[in-house]
Amino acid sequence: MAASFPALFGRIKAELQQAIVGYDALLEDVLVATFAAGHVLLEGVPGLGKTFLVRCMSQVLGLEPGRVQCTPDLMPADILGTQIVNENEHGRRVMFFEKGPVFKNLLLVDEINRATPKTQAALLEVMQERAVTAGGERHSLPDPFLVLATQNPMEMEGTYPLPEAQLDRFLFKLSVPFPDLDALVEISRRTTGFEEPQLQAQLSGPELIALQQQLAGVPLADPVAHYASRLILATHPNQPDALPEVKRFVAYGSSPRGLQALVRGARVLAALRGASAASCQEVRDLALVALRHRVILNFEGEAQNVRSDDLIAKILEKVPTPAQQAAA
Repeated sequence: MAASFPALFGRIKAELQQAIVGYDALLEDVLVATFAAGHVLLEGVPGLGKTFLVRCMSQVLGLEPGRVQCTPDLMPADILGTQIVNENEHGRRVMFFEKGPVFKNLLLVDEINRATPKTQAALLEVMQERAVTAGGERHSLPDPFLVLATQNPMEMEGTYPLPEAQLDRFLFKLSVPFPDLDALVEISRRTTGFEEPQLQAQLSGPELIALQQQLAGVPLADPVAHYASRLILATHPNQPDALPEVKRFVAYGSSPRGLQALVRGARVLAALRGASAASCQEVRDLALVALRHRVILNFEGEAQNVRSDDLIAKILEKVPTPAQQAAA
């Protein structure tokens, strides 16, 4: 199945593009994260189709969708589920666990940063352990399980910043751009009628799991792993050879999960490109989406509106690849 992966990927993307206008690079990044079995955080202003994208993905990938609309009064039990008293077949009152909306294959957490920190924290175990603990019992989530969360820009009203531990659970953070003129015209043609395009499933849950396992075995040479590790270290301000901008503006660099995101994503991207092994180029191509939410700015960086994307771009310029080291 992995040998035919590029063709399958193309069919899935083409099917999604029947309903979604533009966003070619965004769709590719979301699908790469999906095949790498990682969660995705989508950031953009309301109305750009982030929620619609998740709904279309569930149809094309053959996954059962779940949805949580985050609001300031949302409680953890509204997401995870709760213990309720009910009668069993013998007429006795016993406690039952009523499952919440997280017990689906593809969970949309809409406007995640409108939920309070207490409710945001309820998703930590869900995203990392893929399980819910309630009433002393552990309830496993269905497999596969993926979270696609949308986030409004922090300058908008009624938002709560996501804690670093929450951000770190997302494999990629993707920025959803505003459509250009041609895309807006096409949106007006496609979305102002009464009929929506009927998307066909190109995959099933078990097939997705099998592909994820196969893609996790794509070879990645030690020099590539060393290069990815050097990129991670370069985001830390306490490293002796860190960039002056990193030492000045960064409070915390990427965790080892950032390295895992680079490696897992690079393997999928290499298979998509028909390569026999992941290379440094795949690592470089995914550095922004894998690390932008893991480079945490300090007060000075925030005050001067420093962008983590710009810092990562400078790190990519500074850290040499194995080929560049050999040439030097």
